[in-house]
Amino acid sequence: MKHKAGYVNIIGNPNVGKSTLMNALVGERLSIITSKAQTTRHRILGIVNGDDFQILFSDTPGIIKPAYELQNSMMDFVKSAFEDADILIYMVEIGEKDLKDETFFTKITNTKIPVLLLINKIDKSTQEELEQQVDYWQEKVSNALIYPISALENFNIQNVLDKIIELLPESPPFYPKDQLTDKPERFFVNETIREKILLNYKKEIPYAVEVETEEFKEEEHIIRIRSVIMVERDSQKGIIIGHKGEALKKVGAEARKDLEVFFGKKIFIELYVKVNKDWRSNKNQLRRFGYQE
Repeated sequence: MKHKAGYVNIIGNPNVGKSTLMNALVGERLSIITSKAQTTRHRILGIVNGDDFQILFSDTPGIIKPAYELQNSMMDFVKSAFEDADILIYMVEIGEKDLKDETFFTKITNTKIPVLLLINKIDKSTQEELEQQVDYWQEKVSNALIYPISALENFNIQNVLDKIIELLPESPPFYPKDQLTDKPERFFVNETIREKILLNYKKEIPYAVEVETEEFKEEEHIIRIRSVIMVERDSQKGIIIGHKGEALKKVGAEARKDLEVFFGKKIFIELYVKVNKDWRSNKNQLRRFGYQE
């Protein structure tokens, strides 16, 4: 029996549901999900294994026009998705017309690799609207196979998965068959804490935050974690901590619950807040946090 394996890279504008799709396809909660733009900052790999195939799904940041150095680095992750893809998923939502960056769109329409164009959130549309969208995208991206889906409701996901397996090139597996992702445990701790900050704070605060896990000690029945939340200003530090530390305690409690499910163990987590001025515009700091080579 011949074995198939390949990279399936997911791109699209912010808020189209790429992370929800990634988690639905992989069957695990690898990508954080919030209603805010720019939730995904890194390129996250999720691995799906079968007896005769291995799919390497890659969730990339939403396509934006960069305003500062961090966003430039985020768009570098998207560019790299074109370089190693065996199959490209271009994800849109009902009512959407174009990518925020025309260069990426040109690359999609001219690529030689298979493109699956997924129209997401069809549970929020009428049949007439959906038919109009399918016609629009068939004309706009004539090289794509079009699938209406609802990532949240898991609608049509299996058909997408079956088509991907059919299109995979013949190849031995790239990773051990029991591996779920290429990211270390600390990455998922950082992302879980960052998700809680995105959900609990407003305006600029979540975008000025980076999380670094300084300690991850796994014992038989418990994992002990110490993480630092980096902010750019003293005023932001005060907001993150909150009155008598209540806001920070809430973030820690919510993160602990999710991490106990993710790791299947009791979690003890300590959170600290530090000011790291202008880290989003500092190339050395961005390299430290894994945004640049």
